[in-house]
Amino acid sequence: MSFVLRSLLFTVPLLMTSAAVAQIQPGCSEASDQASLNQCADKAYKKTDAALNATYKEIMGRLKDDKDTRKRLVTAQQAWITFRDAECDFATGNSLEGSIYPMLVLNCRNALTHDRLEQLKGYLKCEEGDPSCPVPPK
Repeated sequence: MSFVLRSLLFTVPLLMTSAAVAQIQPGCSEASDQASLNQCADKAYKKTDAALNATYKEIMGRLKDDKDTRKRLVTAQQAWITFRDAECDFATGNSLEGSIYPMLVLNCRNALTHDRLEQLKGYLKCEEGDPSCPVPPK
């Protein structure tokens, strides 16, 4: 498979992702250049990351009396951040020299952060006495 074809197969789905980001972020639907698309991807990622941090803090608050579980959550979150960043570095490595690279990295981080956010939100819905859930109910 030629380099150009491989690049297109890699880039087209990511461009579609950038269009989705533009639709989500106010003012991004008019983005017509790469710098604007990069800024929109940054806004989307920051918004998702802020929601993740708020959810994480809520879980830590519920675990205030459980030092061991808090420690395991911190360890898991640090490992997840390392994974997220390494995965996005790997997934976007073919575009390292291009102006599209920042947007691709941010879109990747946004998608994985959204997935982690949903996981953490699930812990906030634990039922009393559920041994498979480490976070106590409100």
